[in-house]
Amino acid sequence: MSAAFRLPLDVFYEREARHPRQRFLVQPIGGGQVETLSWADVGHQARCAAHWLRARELPQGSHIALISKNCAHWIIADLAIWMAGHVSVPLYPNLTADSVAQVLNHSESVLAFIGKLDDWPGMAKGVPADLPTISLPLHPPGEFDFSWADLQRSSPIQDDPRPAAEQLATIIYTSGTTGLPKGVMHSFANLGFATTRGTQLFGLNENDRLLSYLPLCHVAERMFVELASIYTGQTVFFAESLETFITDLQRARPTAMFGVPRIWTKFQMGVYSKIPAKRLDFLLGLPFIGKRVGHKVLAGLGLDALRVALSGAAPVPQTLLAWYRKLGLDVLEVYGMTEGCGYSHICLPGQYKQGWIGKPCPEVEVRIDESGEVQVRSQANMLGYFKEPQKTAETLTEDGFLRTGDKGEQDAEGRLRLTGRLKEIFKTSKGKYVAPAPIENRLAVHSRIEQVCVVGDGLSAPLGLCVLSSVNQEEGRASLHSSLEKLLEEVNAVLDKHERLRRLVVVKDSWAVENGFLTPTLKIKRNVIEDTYGARFEEWSERSEAVLWQD
Repeated sequence: MSAAFRLPLDVFYEREARHPRQRFLVQPIGGGQVETLSWADVGHQARCAAHWLRARELPQGSHIALISKNCAHWIIADLAIWMAGHVSVPLYPNLTADSVAQVLNHSESVLAFIGKLDDWPGMAKGVPADLPTISLPLHPPGEFDFSWADLQRSSPIQDDPRPAAEQLATIIYTSGTTGLPKGVMHSFANLGFATTRGTQLFGLNENDRLLSYLPLCHVAERMFVELASIYTGQTVFFAESLETFITDLQRARPTAMFGVPRIWTKFQMGVYSKIPAKRLDFLLGLPFIGKRVGHKVLAGLGLDALRVALSGAAPVPQTLLAWYRKLGLDVLEVYGMTEGCGYSHICLPGQYKQGWIGKPCPEVEVRIDESGEVQVRSQANMLGYFKEPQKTAETLTEDGFLRTGDKGEQDAEGRLRLTGRLKEIFKTSKGKYVAPAPIENRLAVHSRIEQVCVVGDGLSAPLGLCVLSSVNQEEGRASLHSSLEKLLEEVNAVLDKHERLRRLVVVKDSWAVENGFLTPTLKIKRNVIEDTYGARFEEWSERSEAVLWQD
């Protein structure tokens, strides 16, 4: 029998009443200035907005879109939507107009909050002309039907609405690595269970600080920042922009932080841009001095106060984790899906085992089916996909397990190791199946490889496509070429014969969200990679060089 857990609004009302003047959200407003909002400030603004939403007399449970980069009023608007009895539908802030139109139409959104955005003119074309828009305090130039100030002229609601546990709270659209995004439906009970159990794992409290910078519409940031801060009383600092990111980090000096592997790699690349990798590794290896150097590097990044550092959403190279441990920071892996509130497996301090993610989170059941698929069951599992009963039936088993689509195995202690994605596994022309993810992980150990994608469907042997970082290294093209050849040799030496790479291909393009190569959560879109370079795969396969530079 599961122990009790608490629902998000119940916890918020308690904090609002218990320490109204305590700092909650810290929002940069430009020029190095910040706006600090207390729990009472947040509660007042959310209650005024909830009154305005109620006055529109929308049907209970109406769907209201949130289109904004992370900011304090993203969270306040989300709370207001819930208080008014409605369902929040967050959209990624870097979608194309077509994707915006697809999500707004599919979700049946009746209103849209518009906040911080880099390319609103491009996105605005996807917003239906008859969909009312409300601008948040930080918003792009443009015409909007209502402003946040309009909502704040309403008097705050005086009651404490408490939606039923099973009531739909939010529809989170997946980032679309394998096609059109799907709308994952989560109830207040799903969110409450996952947050109650998740925050208990680390002992987070009111003295902790978070920096919110990954999209809040992503399940990991939603759980680890928005909901976790409500449940633990942490202060949330927001990042202003990419240009001010290090300053934002140093202002916040977070004590807890979640990052996708590419973010942790970016930090490493930033360090290497100032001190060559070989020299830093030498200094870190020195007795006594190494520890001080590691702390100085972390302080320069604003990460010296971290006591909970997590990485998830994609496989992380073991060498990257080892590099952070040299600096004195233990970055722990977590594993979970949008469909399970991101709550599934975690590596806790002292439980690290190289190559393995970690054990199941409390009250998560795990099984590996005959195909090797990892399946999980807990009270964090979704209600289903919005308007997609067939896809829901394909993803949730009759006995309530979530089909993750990941292949994996467990050790005797219950730790999980992923061995590939079922849908990503390809067959070579020799009829052999290859899982690309583990090979990509081995290639990613190279300090200059920023992104990598292993392809090979229908080829006689796989190819490794690489994007190199532009870090200023003390090495020429010949030296880099040689180190990549050595990497290829080392990786192939530990692979089964049918998995071995024919060669590495260094591509000229950058792979980014803006040019369609990455999802908004920075995952590679394999279909785009294959569409872009597929016509040259055979040619590249027939070349003689071990490492080939795209001409």
